[in-house]
Amino acid sequence: MRKFGLIGGMSWLSTRTYYEHINRLVQAKAGFPASAPLVIESLDFAPLARLSSVEEWTRAATTLAEAAKRLEQAGATAMLIGANSMHKVYDEVASAVSVPVIHIAECVADRMAGKVQKAALIGTRNVMLESFYRQKLIARDIELLPPEMAFVDTLDRIIYDELLRGKATRQAERELKTILTNLQQDGAQAVVLGATELEMVVDVDANVLPIYDCTRIHAEAAAAWILVTE
Repeated sequence: MRKFGLIGGMSWLSTRTYYEHINRLVQAKAGFPASAPLVIESLDFAPLARLSSVEEWTRAATTLAEAAKRLEQAGATAMLIGANSMHKVYDEVASAVSVPVIHIAECVADRMAGKVQKAALIGTRNVMLESFYRQKLIARDIELLPPEMAFVDTLDRIIYDELLRGKATRQAERELKTILTNLQQDGAQAVVLGATELEMVVDVDANVLPIYDCTRIHAEAAAAWILVTE
């Protein structure tokens, strides 16, 4: 199997989810007791959370690009950024290494193309409001509902104040159900989970709408890469 790199720590809960998904997928295909050959660069999330200024994002790009270089030097034949929001600096990271960096939104767009005409994207504030993520879906002829600021504020609060701390409250589950119901009423045919931690409060497999879990889809792409024997 091919060695794969994971830029993690954003948050460590997200990295744990990636690690579990990838290993379960690899073992399901390769059989027990196989496990995924991974190299993980787990970053400190403190200076990378809730970035806003150009200077902060420039520093983040440098931090992730250096992490990518270390993963390549450690033998990773491909890698991913284990955070939806950090794909804002994807281009800088991908250009820093000579191996593929699998883009989460491109994986999701590939999965949705031809199946969904109109969808809603939910996640952190920058994922919902900025173009770096949305444009990947729109480029595959997937119409996205415009973000509603009330939902943006609620989701950002739940993700940063609760889920990133490992809390998954019943109140958060109820708020997400309300948001998903409203999105369905607004015409969404599916919902894209654009934050890894949201699966803590959203039942991906049983909901009012089809749910495209970005983390799971991203992990599936990683496992597929790993399982190509050399």
